[in-house]
Amino acid sequence: MSSTSSGRPADERNEDHRDDPGTGREGLSRTDRDRDRDRDRDRAQDRDRDRDHEGRARNARPRDGLGRPLPYGAEGVPRQPEGVVRTPDETVAEAQALLDAGRPFHAHEVFEDAWKSGPGSERILWRGLAQLAVGLTHAARGNATGGARLLRRGAGAVREWVAETGVRRPHGMDTAGLVAWARDLAELMESRGAARPVDAAEHAPRLRGEAAAPGSA
Repeated sequence: MSSTSSGRPADERNEDHRDDPGTGREGLSRTDRDRDRDRDRDRAQDRDRDRDHEGRARNARPRDGLGRPLPYGAEGVPRQPEGVVRTPDETVAEAQALLDAGRPFHAHEVFEDAWKSGPGSERILWRGLAQLAVGLTHAARGNATGGARLLRRGAGAVREWVAETGVRRPHGMDTAGLVAWARDLAELMESRGAARPVDAAEHAPRLRGEAAAPGSA
């Protein structure tokens, strides 16, 4: 549940979803430098350890329900399988179930699959939805700045797609409602700050709107 930067600061799957403000080296506090050093070490461990017998990269690092890496050996939440081709209805239904369960990081991976495997005419739409899910992930992690930025970026992509195509309810989705949801959550995050992360399930969007039938298209 993107543009060339987005919200997966410790993840290796897709460079397009990184948007982690404050990772530049200049002007960082000692704590920030230590955090960057630890992250670089973790990434090196991922590269060293997460390969199959033929040397292909894989990501066996356990992660929590918001996609944050856990220590090796910890019990994590299973990742979504990568590269799954789904119908649009399957994508929307699976992403909604994950959002309702408080797992927007995993919903973003479902949208990412649709973005990569779907028709070129819908790439902007699915990318925008992936950005919205990443924005909610940031918000639930307590990253108010990154969350608000990704929510607005995703909403902008959805608006752009609707303006270009004239389709307001693609695959039954309530694009106007999603844009309003993103705007409201971004404003909430900016007012609350990092000290009060949101509950991902409580603030999950309704992809097809409250009144839409589950199988509407």
